[in-house]
Amino acid sequence: MSNHYDVLGVSQDATAEEIKKAYRKLARKLHPDVNDGPQAAEEFKRVSHAYEVLSDPQKRRVYDTTGNENGTDSGFGGGYSGAGFAFQDIFETFFGGPGGGAGPASRRQRGQDALINVKIDLKDAVFGVNKKIEVDTAVVCPTCDGSCCRPGTSPRTCDICGGSGQVQRAVRSILGQVMTAAPCGSCQGYGTVIPDPCNECNGEGRIRSRRSLTIKIPAGVGTGTRIQLAGQGETGPGGGPQGDLYVEIRVAQDKNFLREGDDLHVTMTVPMTAAALGTELELDTFDGPQQLDIKPGTQAGEVINLRGLGVTHLRGYGRGDLKVHIHVETPTKLDSEQENLLRQLSQARGEQYTEGKLAGSGTGVFARLRDKLGHL
Repeated sequence: MSNHYDVLGVSQDATAEEIKKAYRKLARKLHPDVNDGPQAAEEFKRVSHAYEVLSDPQKRRVYDTTGNENGTDSGFGGGYSGAGFAFQDIFETFFGGPGGGAGPASRRQRGQDALINVKIDLKDAVFGVNKKIEVDTAVVCPTCDGSCCRPGTSPRTCDICGGSGQVQRAVRSILGQVMTAAPCGSCQGYGTVIPDPCNECNGEGRIRSRRSLTIKIPAGVGTGTRIQLAGQGETGPGGGPQGDLYVEIRVAQDKNFLREGDDLHVTMTVPMTAAALGTELELDTFDGPQQLDIKPGTQAGEVINLRGLGVTHLRGYGRGDLKVHIHVETPTKLDSEQENLLRQLSQARGEQYTEGKLAGSGTGVFARLRDKLGHL
């Protein structure tokens, strides 16, 4: 038996691409449509069989290890049955693509995927919501039920291709005259024609319609989150299966709460006196009213953290936090009585005003530094 590597003219460590390239070169040279000599036909069989073995990684491994094909069929019988894999490459070599013969195409095709945007409130993003939406899409034609034919009629076998969906024709090339297969122009490759198309869908098997469905939006979604609804997209031509529907979420801004990740932020204004004396205030949240304990001496900018009152984690358990930012409100308009009361408070605290300016009372940083230096 001839060495398969020698037959193809490649080394034993040749790559799969080098083997394929060598085979194609020899196939063009030795193919019976190009070279009708008896010796060329036998050589073509040997080349095809060598390529069949070396192009299969498992067969090649056995061949390299044992020196034989270990049970692989090395005969060709009546024709080129031993080179089944190689014939795919022959079609690619001569016709630029896979061979025909796959049969007529189906009118039923999968529908396209669809994308819609849905806007929800921040509260819905926190807890999740079931939302009813309207979708303008393609649905199965109710008159013909996707058959594309007028009720009472049916498709007819194409007279041109005989139902195969393909026609053969002779093409002249540098290799001589070869036969190629192409989709039938009369039936568009379907193998059948529709003499009486449905009046409602014009033979399409589907129509445009608006339908409603309820979708479950999970808790924790954010703007840009996409939810896939399998089989809820457009119906395909010929009443084919539906594609998928993608729902992209847009979360509306809330007038009170700001979202950062899974935490919520809110600003609460506290009167100056309440911040100084301390108090309890009520805050309306998505979980209902919450009591806030404002400690005496609370400063502007302090944050009170309410654990577990934020947004539900989309992937996992639990929720983020609600962070309450304190804004201490300083009065801007005082009547004479209120002004006198504040002056009395200022004097009681030892704060000295001179010509409307607060004099150092020994509590400031520079005052403390001055006092310290004065004792040196």
